[in-house]
Amino acid sequence: MECLYCCLGFLLLAARLPLDAAKHVHDVLSNERPSGYMREHKQLSGWSSDENDWNEKLYPVWKRGDSRWKNSWKGGRVQALLTSDAPALVGSTITFAVNLVFSRCQQEDASGNIVYENNCRNDTGPSPDPYVYNWTAWTEDSDWGNGTRHGHHGKPFPHPPKWNFVYVFHTLGQYFRKLGQCSVRVSINTANVTLGPQIMEVTVYRRQRRAYVPIAKVKDVYVVTDQIPVFVTMSQKNNRNSSDETFLKDLPITFDVLIHDPSHFLNESAIFYKWNFGDNTGLFVSNNHTLNHTYVLNGTFSLNLTVQATVPGPCPSPSPRPPKTTPSLDSPVPAGDNALEPREIPDKNCYINRYGYFKATITIVEGILEVNIIQVTAVLMPVPQPDNPLVDFVVTCQGSIPTEVCTVVSDPTCQVTQNTICDPVDMDLGDMCLLTVRRAFGGSGTYCMNLTLGDDASLALTSTLVSIPGRDPASLLRMANGTLVFVGCMAIFVTVIALLVYKKHKEYKPIANSTGIVVRGKGLNVFLNCAKMFFPGYQEKDPLLKNQLGIL
Repeated sequence: MECLYCCLGFLLLAARLPLDAAKHVHDVLSNERPSGYMREHKQLSGWSSDENDWNEKLYPVWKRGDSRWKNSWKGGRVQALLTSDAPALVGSTITFAVNLVFSRCQQEDASGNIVYENNCRNDTGPSPDPYVYNWTAWTEDSDWGNGTRHGHHGKPFPHPPKWNFVYVFHTLGQYFRKLGQCSVRVSINTANVTLGPQIMEVTVYRRQRRAYVPIAKVKDVYVVTDQIPVFVTMSQKNNRNSSDETFLKDLPITFDVLIHDPSHFLNESAIFYKWNFGDNTGLFVSNNHTLNHTYVLNGTFSLNLTVQATVPGPCPSPSPRPPKTTPSLDSPVPAGDNALEPREIPDKNCYINRYGYFKATITIVEGILEVNIIQVTAVLMPVPQPDNPLVDFVVTCQGSIPTEVCTVVSDPTCQVTQNTICDPVDMDLGDMCLLTVRRAFGGSGTYCMNLTLGDDASLALTSTLVSIPGRDPASLLRMANGTLVFVGCMAIFVTVIALLVYKKHKEYKPIANSTGIVVRGKGLNVFLNCAKMFFPGYQEKDPLLKNQLGIL
């Protein structure tokens, strides 16, 4: 009898050995899965439990650091890049994308084969064979051409000719395989996904005749949340740097709410935005994602936004009513002990409210609110006119006093920059922002000029078109004639002076008889006035001198 028991024991052990030796999907795809992990998560549509057996002959498994990884790909290693559009609102769809990065000079052609790029040299030099992997030839030369292959669990599945990679996705104790080329996408509905951060792992295999070879493994963290992912952009005219959350008083700030919803889960939802700007202006409720608000006081304020959306959600389970009270003796209806009646079961199409939140602390300061050019004047220059005419711009502004002024001179379309000049405003303007900016232009023509006034927090801009006239030919002729007359007058003047000097040294004249000098002096004044008549712009001043207050 004892021998019979021993034989039965050996038989049981022998029968159990294959079970112990068989590997499961979770054994090869992840080393971080705790026991009972699958039971903690709901079933994903189209995915399989990683408790299934794994066909290691068809899909070999290599640990990290295994020397076989070095030869898994011809010409180097393949890198897999895994991305997702997380965070995802529970109930929406999250999409994962895997892209393969091949070794240098390698690419995938239209047929799905891996070929060497033209005119590209790698470390080993040009290859005589244009193919890295010619899977089309493999399919034609083997029984792969019948269009079916066997999965890792032994079941056949179709094999399109161009799909030469197998991607095995693994998360939440479940796996999903995807055939594809050098890039694939997989989407999951998150209605049954546990809230919080989760891990997605992907193992990539390539074809190798009748089997597969692992070429890359990658994993990434994704997040499923029950709060609407909300981002807010804040912008303001004349604000020098919106990223520091410092804004200007008395100018509207534009708040634009961006909801991260790549699967368009909220497209049919009614969305409301509830604003509290922290300046005692009350609560603002709007169904528009954009809102303007103006702060009229300096200081620091706490901004709070709540976004509410009505979305499809799980229907509540029927709940029992409370027990009825015992009726009086006169009641004809008997009452049972602890009577429970279920409520009416709600519709299949149930909706719940989801919320998203945004908070920020913003600072309000003084700044330049507006800038205007109120006068443009050409600066008169001595004859001949210079090649770079000067123009004065009288500028006013509202708000704080600027500390710098910059001008950008461009072509008439304001596209091609010709000159950029910045000057500090180091003069005392007092409480009134009024200054003159002088700039030179490169000859005649039409110019676009952008003028900005700035300080530490603000930058105000204004633009104008400036037209510089060309030289008038008639004016040049008059100038030449005036020059000839002036030369003639100067010749007569020199002759008169020479005669006076000669007579002075030749004979003595009493002082009482010197009235002729006065006459001659009047003649000299006539000659000088004649010269001024032909040259009205010739004055004893330097037009480049900044003799006006506030000229820059």
